[in-house]
Amino acid sequence: MRYYLLTLGCPKNTVDSEGMAMLLGQAGYQGAASPDDADILLVNTCGFLTAAEAESLAALRDLARQKRPGQLLIAAGCMAQRAGQRIIQEVPEVDGLLGTRRWMEVVPFVQELRRQNGRGERLFSRYALLGDPEQPHVTATPRPPVSAGSAYLKISDGCNAPCAFCAIPLFKGRLRSRPQAAIVAEAQALVAQGAQEIILIAQDTTDYGRDLGQADGLPALILAILAGVPDLRWLRLMYAYPGHISPRLIEVMASDPRICHYLDIPLQHGDPAVLRRMRRPSNTAQVIETLAQMRAAMPDIALRSTFIVGYPGETEQEFANLLAFLETVQFDKVGVFPFSPEPGTPAYDLPGQIPEEVKRQRYQRVMAVQQRISLARNQAQVGRELDILVEGHGELNDRRAGERKRRVSLGRSYRDAPEIDGLVILPAALPIGQMVRARITGALEYDLLAETVDGSQESGGRRQKVGGSRATS
Repeated sequence: MRYYLLTLGCPKNTVDSEGMAMLLGQAGYQGAASPDDADILLVNTCGFLTAAEAESLAALRDLARQKRPGQLLIAAGCMAQRAGQRIIQEVPEVDGLLGTRRWMEVVPFVQELRRQNGRGERLFSRYALLGDPEQPHVTATPRPPVSAGSAYLKISDGCNAPCAFCAIPLFKGRLRSRPQAAIVAEAQALVAQGAQEIILIAQDTTDYGRDLGQADGLPALILAILAGVPDLRWLRLMYAYPGHISPRLIEVMASDPRICHYLDIPLQHGDPAVLRRMRRPSNTAQVIETLAQMRAAMPDIALRSTFIVGYPGETEQEFANLLAFLETVQFDKVGVFPFSPEPGTPAYDLPGQIPEEVKRQRYQRVMAVQQRISLARNQAQVGRELDILVEGHGELNDRRAGERKRRVSLGRSYRDAPEIDGLVILPAALPIGQMVRARITGALEYDLLAETVDGSQESGGRRQKVGGSRATS
């Protein structure tokens, strides 16, 4: 039996998909590159935003149109958890739903669906494995494959934050931290498979361990990973809640060169009144002080954040305060999102909804400010030597050679997280998954240009870093 697995959404979905693929493989199922070659069609859906739900439904409809007799179509993940009834109503060809906390039961679920399908029955059990969002999730994630030397490692699921605009707690439930020993064991397995970079992810990594009675559990987890995985080259942290960045975390991040001097801190706005309406930490002066402490401890740190424009009631003055905040803080890169009203959230029907055209204009104004800042931050990297993790190849037009295509390698420095941040462009085709030493020779708004250091393709050992992230919509 062969399965086709399509993953939509964030890196946390990627981790769950890798776990499902591993479990299916252990049970004798083989992956297929095309839906036409598969007996089981599996879509790990995203339900974070209305636009993400539309994308998930479109993917399911596309597979439903191609579905042949005997093929199974399964919707897994966030939208299956949040809006399973809508999936069944709009894509009746879907045979089963598998919720966010039950993906580890994918093998018995597929087996049950196959049995029912073989008997020609309607698959009423599609509701059976949605799962309770409060149910503790699996404590020993199967080892996912490593791609291009980098791997995500999910340390918790769910979220305790009360953000008024966010639907995640509705279908993910409250925070559930994985045991430290299980996380360290998975990190060891990932490095044994060739991972040079491990990226810790969660809805809020800085809240790790709070449900286990640990008030500041992330620093201890980081130290345990570093002690248990001495051959790890890079450890990257994502999704830090602004009020949870402790002095101890800053101290630990600065203490070991294997920890990337990089942090993604989704702040969502820079005006205190808007932040209060968002039910987010609103002490912007404290945020500025925390960022200053991080830069004092790690002068080369790359800081990234995300912001929402057009939140209900956002006045022109409040928006101007956001622009001023960006000028003050000088993030390396920023992601910007127009507000999307999500059903079931407190912000869905707040008064003062902003017209879409105003949202678009404010998005463009924020991006214009941030692109200038990002370019200046990138230009400050010119002349530095950095370790670069090679992830792929591409071609560029070479003006010096009459616009002839020139082969290049695409990689990332410690300053760039995968998928959301910028690239480092290197001449020639270098081995994918290899880490090389390079000197930065040029800068664009999002990306850097570099050349490998003479006499060194593979950067051996661990180096003290001399050290941002693609501004996204």
